Amino acid sequence: MSVCVVGAINLDLVARVSALPQRGETIMASSLNRYPGGKGANQAVAAARAGAATRMVGRVGRDEAGDWLVGFLGSASVDTRGIARDDAPTGQAFITVGDDAENCIVVIAGANAKLSVVDAAPKRVGDARVLLAQLETALPPVAALFAANLSGCIKVLNAAPALPEGASLFPYCDVLILNETELAAYTQLALTDELEAVTVAARTLLSRPSQSIVVTLGAAGALIVSTEAVFHVAARPAQVVDTVGAGDCFCGVLAAGLDEGLTLQAAVVRANTAAALAVARPGAANAMPTRAEIDAAI
Repeated sequence: MSVCVVGAINLDLVARVSALPQRGETIMASSLNRYPGGKGANQAVAAARAGAATRMVGRVGRDEAGDWLVGFLGSASVDTRGIARDDAPTGQAFITVGDDAENCIVVIAGANAKLSVVDAAPKRVGDARVLLAQLETALPPVAALFAANLSGCIKVLNAAPALPEGASLFPYCDVLILNETELAAYTQLALTDELEAVTVAARTLLSRPSQSIVVTLGAAGALIVSTEAVFHVAARPAQVVDTVGAGDCFCGVLAAGLDEGLTLQAAVVRANTAAALAVARPGAANAMPTRAEIDAAI
């Protein structure tokens, strides 16, 4: 079996600062580094390093950044044959990280916006046991893929970034993953990490009894919500260096767990552990832990 990830592939430019700038403020950075990133690429690397046979579907430019990113994904054991090349430049993300590990991000979609229905055709998923996607690429091909009949495939949607039109995909997914900010955006309710309030809000997004919603809550852990039950997974202690990509690590490792046949609860436990390891390292895709590291931490 395998995991098929459909999503964005970006070049991340990360500036380290003492504190995130206020509106209109100019500050000096202590460093600037280049990392592989994009939600799709991050999640694909996380799934592959967690032990899943993983293929990536996306688009990059015919430029040096595209060459570098495809090479990095290949070196991480991700099948890159589903990555198309485009005349548009490779997507980029400009990320500022403060000493408190908080960040702000500006993304230029570039080639990611050119992802087509042909790129993300059902044949790309093949015999994958898990389909994992996000909302950083063009929406129509992802929506068409989720609406397709993919027999035996678990459809996992990380509804990030929060886009109003992204809610149209919710009825088609088996597992919906979002953080508390995205939950507030989709439900039009106040932002909170209070577990009872999160449960009530998450249940408004359920489309059918067989569906589950996973809400990541940072230091408060993660909550699994279905029509029948609620399960809370506590966060693991972490020495936080950089939170960029932590959510993507969670999603990729969760997908790998489901591909392995784990229950959703067991997959979330592994995903939480992996995310705690990832935030202790700088960068996004390059910070994803290996299966051995996750096993040792558990």
